[in-house]
Amino acid sequence: MKMNHVGIMVGNMDKAVEFYTNALGLKVVMGNTKVVEERETAIGRMCIAVFGEGFKGFNIAHLVTTDGIGVELFEMKERQERHEVDFSRLGIFHFCLQTDDFQGVIEKVEKFGGKVRMDIMRYHPEDDSKPAKMVYLEDPFGNLFELYSHTYEETYASDYE
Repeated sequence: MKMNHVGIMVGNMDKAVEFYTNALGLKVVMGNTKVVEERETAIGRMCIAVFGEGFKGFNIAHLVTTDGIGVELFEMKERQERHEVDFSRLGIFHFCLQTDDFQGVIEKVEKFGGKVRMDIMRYHPEDDSKPAKMVYLEDPFGNLFELYSHTYEETYASDYE
């Protein structure tokens, strides 16, 4: 199994594309496209099946990470202005990106309207041979994401305190 893409609800498509491209370095594959509720096309029928009758339409953009993982941005016509994380609810609550420019990405996240949620953490602060770092961040709409300095396997290949 391979990861193909992640879908993220955003509050403003232009701001979201700016953030995900300029702060996080993703590339636009398909720019902002309007989708309306209709039954004449396959995409229209699929959207009704997914979002239900009366979803009123949305804007969508398709981006991609440098390793080819897709990121679909959805700006629903009817939506909340900000994502409120409820850690008591089941479901996906974040995604994670990896970078070689850890501090530079954090600075860009803040510059383009995102937020740093915690101090940078090292998984093995007692061992200088294991420099893996992580931090939780938010996009401008409150969607949580994590930033890693190393691969998933490098980060978890041994126990941590």
